[in-house]
Amino acid sequence: MNLLSIATIKNLLTEFGTKPSKGMGQNFLIDEKTLNNIIEAAQLTEEDTVLEIGPGLGTLTKALAEKAKKVIAIEKDAVFIEILKKTLSNFMNVDIINGNILKMNFQLSIINFQSNSNIQLPKNYKLVANLPYYITSPVIRKFLEMENSPTSMVFMIQKEVAQRICAKPPNMSLLAVSVQYYAKPEIISYVSKKCFWPSPNVDSAIIKIVPRNYAEINPAKSPESDSGASAKPPQKKDIDLFFKVAKAGFSHPRKQLLNNLSVSLKMNKEKINLWLLTNNIRPSQRAETLTIENWTSLANSFPV
Repeated sequence: MNLLSIATIKNLLTEFGTKPSKGMGQNFLIDEKTLNNIIEAAQLTEEDTVLEIGPGLGTLTKALAEKAKKVIAIEKDAVFIEILKKTLSNFMNVDIINGNILKMNFQLSIINFQSNSNIQLPKNYKLVANLPYYITSPVIRKFLEMENSPTSMVFMIQKEVAQRICAKPPNMSLLAVSVQYYAKPEIISYVSKKCFWPSPNVDSAIIKIVPRNYAEINPAKSPESDSGASAKPPQKKDIDLFFKVAKAGFSHPRKQLLNNLSVSLKMNKEKINLWLLTNNIRPSQRAETLTIENWTSLANSFPV
């Protein structure tokens, strides 16, 4: 069954009495080169477990299952669960789960409603997904902040969003800071809207996100473990303070840092001015010009 064929896709949807939902971002991939680019970016081995979000008809799922040891596919649409049972019937290494990815607690076992068994995410797993726009940011943040975060994430998302995530000064945004605090994002390739049926309104991009060692951006808060092998993860209070400062800085993106920080943090400008200068940041700068390291330095030296 060629799931990249528009005719096959239409026949399957007709057979199961459904049609693409615009609200759920159901645009089906019909381009083999793009499919291969996603698989290549994921760098799968026979020992890998892959968590896939939104498998849809199972086009990407099949390609993942051919390379990985196990695929756990989370699908929100109950009708598509039935379609997946048909399209993936020959794959014994795929678990299909009906659920909302944003409401699942992956610190615990996931219940596979198809086999009535528990599935435990391993310590090392990879995340691959074709994400609709409306859940892109919350999904990325959810998995970056998890205690058991994936070793790598490969997403197909809106081109503009991918560019914002990978931005560098002077074009940073709160989204870019939020992702780059935890990980290194990289755009693998761009994908034309013509590579989907039905065709969406915008082009897409394949992006790879690899969680980073916290010591790379904040050595002052990352003492080495007893073995000296790796840095300890950030503490919740450090994370909360980092984002408190960053959100204050971006509260009005077109305004200067001095004004934004003073108003949002309720501190007098003299104190803010000294704080910024101590960290080699001009009070007249705007938030989009700062690096992750700049924000970390500000959080580390936050005036009490």
